[in-house]
Amino acid sequence: MYDEPNSNASGSGGPGVPSIAAAWRRCCERLRAELGEDVFNSWFGRLELESLASGQARLSVPTRFLKSWIDTHYVGHITTALTAAGLGPIARILVSVRSSARQDGATNAPPCAHAAPFKAQADALSGKERSAPSGRRAPARPAGSPSSGEPLVGSPLDRRLTFATFQVGRSNQLAFSAAQRVADHSGGGSAAFCPLYVHSAVGLGKTHLLQAVAHTAASQGRSTIYLTAEKFMYGFVAALQSQTSIAFKERLRAIDLLIFDDAQFLQGKSIQAEFGHALNALLDAGRDVIVAADRPPNDLESLDERVRSRLGVGLCVEIGLLDEPLRLKILEARVAAARALQPNFELSPAVLAFVAHSIRSNGRDLEGAINRLLAHTTLSGAPLTVEAAEIAIRDLIRAHEPKRVKIEDIQKLVANHYNVSRADILSSRRTAVVVKPRQVAMFLAKTLTMRSLPEIGRRFGGRDHTTVLHAVRKIEALCANDGTLREELDLLKRMLQE
Repeated sequence: MYDEPNSNASGSGGPGVPSIAAAWRRCCERLRAELGEDVFNSWFGRLELESLASGQARLSVPTRFLKSWIDTHYVGHITTALTAAGLGPIARILVSVRSSARQDGATNAPPCAHAAPFKAQADALSGKERSAPSGRRAPARPAGSPSSGEPLVGSPLDRRLTFATFQVGRSNQLAFSAAQRVADHSGGGSAAFCPLYVHSAVGLGKTHLLQAVAHTAASQGRSTIYLTAEKFMYGFVAALQSQTSIAFKERLRAIDLLIFDDAQFLQGKSIQAEFGHALNALLDAGRDVIVAADRPPNDLESLDERVRSRLGVGLCVEIGLLDEPLRLKILEARVAAARALQPNFELSPAVLAFVAHSIRSNGRDLEGAINRLLAHTTLSGAPLTVEAAEIAIRDLIRAHEPKRVKIEDIQKLVANHYNVSRADILSSRRTAVVVKPRQVAMFLAKTLTMRSLPEIGRRFGGRDHTTVLHAVRKIEALCANDGTLREELDLLKRMLQE
């Protein structure tokens, strides 16, 4: 709920105040609709209307950084929104920084919205680091943020996630061996394939493997830290707020082994730059680095190109889908662990084989299935049959659900099929050898996904929706007379949906 603007916005408490407040709310809603929820919450959540007179709108924000960013990027948007909301014409926008005394006290000025504090801080780091203005008290250091005398604190480790409990199969053998090599590496210089980059879909064992490395390296006395992208971003933001960013950087560069998880979530220009600097410093000093994400480094399009390039220098391994023998091994290990809680818990080979065959998605669903079956046998006290097991885990069985196809998967498969690169498909090249795969990929994206034409265009190198529409119609016309092309498209569709 919005408060009314202060009296300067429409005279001293005159009858126009409610209408000004309503118009300001319309202005904020317009900005939210135009720029999106995330951008709005990040930059406009604490924006207040101070006064409005003679075509001049005075706004305020709590920090100099917000003022600088809004002055640089959003004055035009605000002017348009104010005019459209009935508060115009606006000849000038003035943004000021509210005094700390006023921020601590009550105010009648209406903020645009209540923003998510952490996201606003993390997004704000796409600019430069700034020290606190002179004469103003530096913000209190958040609990857990680094200071010059404290060790760098990583993300918590699960003591169960060790090499001994990691089940190895064909799909993860290479990643397992490479991770063990890094964990056991104690000689001078980094491992030959450093950095090690591991990628896979969710629930296939990346985090288990990374934490196993952390446990092993720590047991050897090596200085090791396991960080998720979220923990790294929070630590960096907290260091900036407490003005201890130099100490934060120095401690990060002093470790022997950096293990970094969920790299796909790394956001913010300044945060990515700091991660890139730390990565370069560690590798140049001969330290070991392991990074994990849900896709290869070159597909992390939101990540800085220099960071992607450095990650691609080492060994890049994928953990593939779990095959049925590996799923069975995982289930047997989960049953053995469950017996620690329920000694009488037992599953017949037939039930185990049924679950391994039916749940093909990931290891987390397999663990969820064991938990369901354990609860079923504990509460009912009856032996578990295959039929009862099917009822207990039916919401986890996804064998007959259609696979959700991603545009990135389409681009990679089509590029491989036509012997071009994904970069070629996204490029502006117009040669015949590239145009056909590009049009086929656009056609499949429109056919197999729920994405709109403008969204597909943006995912194909920022193209217009009319380009996508032309490609779809072109492929449809060719299919009417070209049996070979129809067969190719059928094959590609089957491969994408398997």
